[in-house]
Amino acid sequence: MKRQYLLGLITLLLLAGCADNKDAVPDMPPSDLYTQAQQQLQSGDWADAIKKLEALDSRYPFGPYSDQVQLDLIFAYYKNGDYPLTLATISRFTRLNPTHERSDWILYMRGLTHMAQDSNFMHTLFGIDRSDRDPEPVKSAFSDFKRLLERYPTSQYAADSRIRLLALKNRLAEYDLASADFYLRRKAWIAAINRSQEIQKTYPDTKAAHESLEIQLKAYKALNLEDGIQQTQTLIDLNNKK
Repeated sequence: MKRQYLLGLITLLLLAGCADNKDAVPDMPPSDLYTQAQQQLQSGDWADAIKKLEALDSRYPFGPYSDQVQLDLIFAYYKNGDYPLTLATISRFTRLNPTHERSDWILYMRGLTHMAQDSNFMHTLFGIDRSDRDPEPVKSAFSDFKRLLERYPTSQYAADSRIRLLALKNRLAEYDLASADFYLRRKAWIAAINRSQEIQKTYPDTKAAHESLEIQLKAYKALNLEDGIQQTQTLIDLNNKK
């Protein structure tokens, strides 16, 4: 019985070893390994490209392809949906290359990665509202794209960053609107008013800012504050005329 157990264990170990060997990147000159990785990147074979790039990174950390391998890993991780690894590689690259010539692209990729962390295919497919979800990835993405525009206004990524900033601003405004509505439903009138006014101040040109006035009006009415009611109604009337 013991002998059979040992034979079975040995077989499992051998199979595991074969699997590891199958997945292992063969030893070859860095130029050949890099060429294969590039071919796989171009064909969209992200997983295999990542294996070869990681092998290059670990075997030749100071080789002639070092910087480009890191940049390629950032792109491959992002395309493969490995967002924590994307951000970790970006952080490492930025720390080692604070003034790199492609720093605008690095910021752009960090913004895209943070933005992707807020997205969910099934939510989009079924039209599920995400306004009440964690806004931290959106705030981080907003900061990344804003920093890119401030530091590199003529970057080839500037135009797209501006478009994304607008979408992110609307997303953040919607999150605050959901919070204001939550306070209203909980009868936390003052909190609902404060959050509504914060939206109007921070995101004045968004749809959420206009909708927050209705929440603000209901809260003032619940508190029987006539001055607040009149001022808010005046703002609503002005917005309706635009």
